[in-house]
Amino acid sequence: MADDSLIEKTLDTLAHVCALVTVAYAARATAALRGWMRVPADSARIERPFLSVVVPARNEERSIERCIRSLLAQTLDDYEVIAVDDRSEDRTGAILDQLAHEDPRLRVVRGEPLPDGWVGKPWALAQGVRAARGTWLLFTDADTCHAPRACASALAFALDRRIDALSLWTRQELGSWGERAVLPAILAMIVVASGSLEQLNDPADRERALANGQYVLVSRAAHEALGGFEALHGEIVEDVAFARRLKADGRFRLALADGSELVSVRMYTSLRELWDGFSKNMYAGAGGDVRALAAAAAALALISAVPAALAVDGVLRKRPLRAAEAVLCLAAGIAVHARGLRRIGIAPALGWFAPVGHAVAAAIVVNSTLRVLSGRGVEWRGRRYTGRAPNP
Repeated sequence: MADDSLIEKTLDTLAHVCALVTVAYAARATAALRGWMRVPADSARIERPFLSVVVPARNEERSIERCIRSLLAQTLDDYEVIAVDDRSEDRTGAILDQLAHEDPRLRVVRGEPLPDGWVGKPWALAQGVRAARGTWLLFTDADTCHAPRACASALAFALDRRIDALSLWTRQELGSWGERAVLPAILAMIVVASGSLEQLNDPADRERALANGQYVLVSRAAHEALGGFEALHGEIVEDVAFARRLKADGRFRLALADGSELVSVRMYTSLRELWDGFSKNMYAGAGGDVRALAAAAAALALISAVPAALAVDGVLRKRPLRAAEAVLCLAAGIAVHARGLRRIGIAPALGWFAPVGHAVAAAIVVNSTLRVLSGRGVEWRGRRYTGRAPNP
């Protein structure tokens, strides 16, 4: 009897903990959107600095043609597109050759072998920069699609506000069930963990920094002053490392803004791809801070899997108050998630998937951490890495 009483007290306490964590999550998620700014579509045809667009591509036959054609349709007068075929093993190279034959503004760079100590994407980008002639550089992924005025709008926004590096929050194209259920939760987790947009865009706040590697526009002067990709050569999450390096330097201004009306992306096409992709990034993205990773996994579980289990247990044990508290935790998490999705241009109805998304996100954090700490490392695009962030 005493054991049953202890179990009941423990489960009631756990339900209260879930409630407290849910409230904290709601407060943090609400604060994260403070300072949100949108890049408007710019229709003016005024002179802009020469822009070099660099697209790294390794085994991207599924999306590369759509990306390059959208970039070649930009309204800018003076720009070039440089696609780096990073030793692809599919039809990526052949597709790029055909597109280059059609439009001389596209130049294809054949990737050299990956040097020791380098990660694939920084190495591809470094080769693209080597071939670029622009005073501004745009680094964008092969799975993106750009509206005709995207480049002009981003350049105008950066120049008008004297921003040295502008990263855009892109519109997510969500196809499969796994993408719709899990990806928004992971993206929300990253933003919530990084700080509010107001803090991220504050030059005086050098502790918080974030960039989206799907779209980073930077002046060549700032890029070179920070050491280029040579300074990021071993970074798996090179976009976040770049943002942290730039803000810590203090000479340049970084901004993360909503560009969902200008650029869209289909990151992954299945839950398997999503699992592998974020398992590669989570440990390094947190800078190898195991305590932060453990706290993130625990918090995600306490707003998803744990209250779901407590709700079921409360019904089975005929503990209506515990069940109600657990259900309210789940409902609050769903409501907060739906509100955030609406703000960033994703259907708020996907908020119903929040418990599943948060639970899977927690599992990915754990998987990423265990893979790295166990020495198995992570694999991406046929290459294996330790998964650890390089030593400063």
